[in-house]
Amino acid sequence: MDRPDLELVLAVRQQGSLVKAARALRVAPSAVTKRLAALEAALGLRLFQRTTRRVSPTAEGDALCEHAVHLLRAFDEAEAELRERQAEPAGPIRMAATFGFGRLWVGPALAAFQALHPGVQVQLQLTEQLPDLAVEGFDGAIWLWNAPNERAAEWVSRRLAGNQRVLVAAPDYVQRHGSPGSLQELEKHACLVVRENGGGPGQRFDHWRLQRSGDAQVKHVPVNGPLSSNSGEMVRDWCLAGHGIMLRSLWDVAPQLDSGDLLRVLPDHAMPDADIHWLAPYRPQTPRRIRLLVDFLVERFRHEPWKPVRPRRSTHPGKPR
Repeated sequence: MDRPDLELVLAVRQQGSLVKAARALRVAPSAVTKRLAALEAALGLRLFQRTTRRVSPTAEGDALCEHAVHLLRAFDEAEAELRERQAEPAGPIRMAATFGFGRLWVGPALAAFQALHPGVQVQLQLTEQLPDLAVEGFDGAIWLWNAPNERAAEWVSRRLAGNQRVLVAAPDYVQRHGSPGSLQELEKHACLVVRENGGGPGQRFDHWRLQRSGDAQVKHVPVNGPLSSNSGEMVRDWCLAGHGIMLRSLWDVAPQLDSGDLLRVLPDHAMPDADIHWLAPYRPQTPRRIRLLVDFLVERFRHEPWKPVRPRRSTHPGKPR
């Protein structure tokens, strides 16, 4: 049995007539009759019941047709991939990402990928709301959470890197106020709060969920302070100016930790956060340029390049004398 045989049985089932199947395949009706008879003889099975008015598949014919659908799709995908391998990948890739991570990490990664593949045109949209990828025409998104439950069956997801939020403060703040030695002491410090997503009903920003490294228990710590904002960049500026302690994604404050402009406080604690994922609408055949991009991103972020080699941390708990 070869590919033309599979195309033949599908055409006969779809058309319900040997004559119409011959017309669809652009061959003589006698050729269809002979090929179908030869196939049934080779298999020792009756694939179609013939009447003067209709040709209908038997149970065995239906089963063969279902296999034929998958096999022919695999043939097409294999041929498309081989054709793609003969040429440099080309074409547009339309993506979405969050503003912060997109600007700091996704943008440079996409520029590096495009330099490797000049025939690819990358269109990046920064947004705080995850789009309906298929409906809005996106090939994929780099997002800080996994696919929402209502999209889990329609989208594919691939983990790119881990993500956590850490407690940081400027050296000037630590010098003046000390560094908390426990979660309980954190309540006595000026904490800088980010009020994200407009503060919906029931949303609490004055409680930080913190977890000690190696401990499964997550503790809710009430915090307070004189400054808060819906802008993470504004809160980071206040923190750099020494106005308090901030809870911020490690990828966002890695440069300041490396330079010493910020210090880790309570360095054994962090906020458990969703990992960074590649999200994309499901498609039977993913273009090679997109497969290459996802593999590139996996390698680019695999070691979480924002992690400081030797993170600086506050070593002066308590208020200095």
